[in-house]
Amino acid sequence: MDKRAILIILICSFYFSYSYSQEYNKDFSQRPISELFSEQEIMTISLRYSNKDIKKETNDSTFISTYLKYKTGSPAWDSLEVRLRKRGQFRLKNCYYAPLKLKIKKKKSLETTFQGHKNLKLVLPCLAQRDMNDNVMKEYLAYKLYEIISPYHFKTRLVEINYEEDRGKKIKPHELKGFLVEDDKHVAERIGGKVIQTFIHPLNHAPKESVRNAFFQFMIGNTDYSTAYLHNCELILREGEIIPVPYDFDMAGMVNTSYATVSQINDEKLIIEDVTQRMYRGFKRNPNLLREVRLEFIENKTAILDEIEAHKEYFENNGEYDSVYDYIEGFFEILTNEKRFQSEILDMVRTN
Repeated sequence: MDKRAILIILICSFYFSYSYSQEYNKDFSQRPISELFSEQEIMTISLRYSNKDIKKETNDSTFISTYLKYKTGSPAWDSLEVRLRKRGQFRLKNCYYAPLKLKIKKKKSLETTFQGHKNLKLVLPCLAQRDMNDNVMKEYLAYKLYEIISPYHFKTRLVEINYEEDRGKKIKPHELKGFLVEDDKHVAERIGGKVIQTFIHPLNHAPKESVRNAFFQFMIGNTDYSTAYLHNCELILREGEIIPVPYDFDMAGMVNTSYATVSQINDEKLIIEDVTQRMYRGFKRNPNLLREVRLEFIENKTAILDEIEAHKEYFENNGEYDSVYDYIEGFFEILTNEKRFQSEILDMVRTN
């Protein structure tokens, strides 16, 4: 860390610790977190369906029915009737495993772990390749890191999946990692807001939440999002403020999947050539706000790195774990170097 950066951080530390605690100690009223997402131990689930039928026969209104079997702390299986459909665009076209949306009838979920959840996303690996489960772990970690950064986030639950692929006359077994993602409307209800699906310029979003999101996306090396055009982002109206809530991070440099490409939203060509290159995509704001959020992230460095380390045991390849840890440490090297913070963030803010 250079001397100038140290001086700035020391001068601001008292102010930051006061203002940050005031903001996070204020009454943040939200519904209790459901049993499904309040528990953090890995849930084992089992599904049987035809991957081919999911891709060809389902759409936004057409589902296939099956049973979700699951274990929660005991060796016995519980079972729940669910309906499945495909979702997504890029992954659906380029991946072997179709990403899924689960629909559950309210009366079927009563007095189960899934009570209160009518819709859920299930994130699966993309391709049947060596690092497929570690790619899932890295994307799951992105969601967990955003929980540290903002109170407005999607809840997730890591799952071990026994997938029985129905191929007509035979069943092909797959052992996969995945994770469940809370539905956007459930997020909005939990935090006392409402999902809105219309164009609202990012400069009209809640200033601090907008900057937190932009810093987070820069931290994980993600440019595959647009808060204006609702690409991999939901907007929630809460107490008169528009809050961006990000999701889908498989194109991020931290995840670095084999199929990841630099995003070109609305045909906008970016100056980077590889997803592991960071590019700040936040809009121009008061520089003091960016410096305040910078200090928030620096204060949270230990918590962020500890969260990554807490999931080390779930990686199959230590090299994949190391790549995540090192990548995030690289972000903090930028934040604590005044020249790099100026050139890679402050000088890169968007004006249109």
